[in-house]
Amino acid sequence: MPRSRYKSLVDTFAADIRSGRLQPGTRLPTHRQLAASQGLALVTASRVYAELEAMGLVSGETGRGTFVRETSLPPGLGIDQHAVATGMIDLNFNYPSLPGQAELLRNALRQLALSGDLESLLRYQPHGGRPHERAAVARHLLSRGLTVHAEQVLIVNGAQQGLAVAMMALLKPGDVVAADALTYPGFKVLAETLHLELVPIPTTSNGPDLDALERLCRDRPVRAIYSMPTLHNPLGWVMSADQRDQLVSIARKHALHIIEDAAYAFLAKEAPPPLAELAPERTVYVSGLSKSVATGLRVGFIAAPAQWIPALERTIRATTWNTPGVMTAIASTWLDDGTVNALETQKRADAQARQAMARKLLAGLGYIGHPCAYFLWLPLSEDARADQIAMALMREHILVSTAEPFSTSVHVPHAIRLALGSVDMDTLGEALMKVKWVIEAYT
Repeated sequence: MPRSRYKSLVDTFAADIRSGRLQPGTRLPTHRQLAASQGLALVTASRVYAELEAMGLVSGETGRGTFVRETSLPPGLGIDQHAVATGMIDLNFNYPSLPGQAELLRNALRQLALSGDLESLLRYQPHGGRPHERAAVARHLLSRGLTVHAEQVLIVNGAQQGLAVAMMALLKPGDVVAADALTYPGFKVLAETLHLELVPIPTTSNGPDLDALERLCRDRPVRAIYSMPTLHNPLGWVMSADQRDQLVSIARKHALHIIEDAAYAFLAKEAPPPLAELAPERTVYVSGLSKSVATGLRVGFIAAPAQWIPALERTIRATTWNTPGVMTAIASTWLDDGTVNALETQKRADAQARQAMARKLLAGLGYIGHPCAYFLWLPLSEDARADQIAMALMREHILVSTAEPFSTSVHVPHAIRLALGSVDMDTLGEALMKVKWVIEAYT
């Protein structure tokens, strides 16, 4: 049987892209032009481009056309962390650290070794953490404007596991979850793994379009909303009190669960109360110490309504049983003795200094970023392509993320996200100057 015409065209395009005969960024003929030039039906021409897009070789962009993608970029850039090669500057992931943190850990381990409770840490722990550890978290959350009892707190292995536990306990495959059109890639991965349907909420300059959320809830059976009201990743906004009230009103009207991600909330010193404080009956608040203390300290926490605690606890038991006793013991001690508060204060100042440097060195590029965030968002001009710029920066030994891992909608904006917290200040300054130079060269 002769090979179908459309398959031959797919193979020809694919070979030309992979060989470099069609360069990244090349605009391909429109669907109608391809159909006319090849004597195909329009639906067949569309099928050719759809297959190439499924292969990751082209991207179709509403109102702009179909473009050849930069296939040399590592797959999943912005989601899957790669081992950063020697000489590469990582502006893709954030793992902020401060001088002296290793000594803090060394001292904590010495103190733990001298404690009379050491043997108990070798045994299984309660699924949600020991009572005094949960109480330490509850006291810490009070400083963030959230009032909860220790019994409403569960300790988990980092905020990522906290999100997973909340989603597994409260949602089922096929459920519709509303999330910002640009959102945390780790949440997207979880939603895909758990077979949840993500529907995008359009974004504005200072938060989600809540009128669009209201319309979405009228049109679709939305079960939950995922929100980062305080220091949104990647856009850096802090939702106002009025916006939070409106979101809570919509959630109550449509019986939505709220999953509140507060991983970066510690960086915003004066923010309105968390959604969990405004709607305690329907909100799971998730955060941890990876960003505020250290990424290797995999201790996170969930605060939730009392009636949801048994289901959440069962999910912890079914997945990891409990957090490592040693790490949780250190974390709860640091929460109580002021170490975490001190580190958060220092990291706010550190992030502020990095943002000030970025504001100076990227002047004229129109980036988006909170003054105390460890990341910023750089929208690109109409003529620029994010994959080409990311690849050009890789050739300059700089890793960045494009918008694709963050996007929950069909339309993926051309933008790059820069993580500012993983290199020293001198290296960051040099990298930001190269970023500006590369962007300007492509626009």
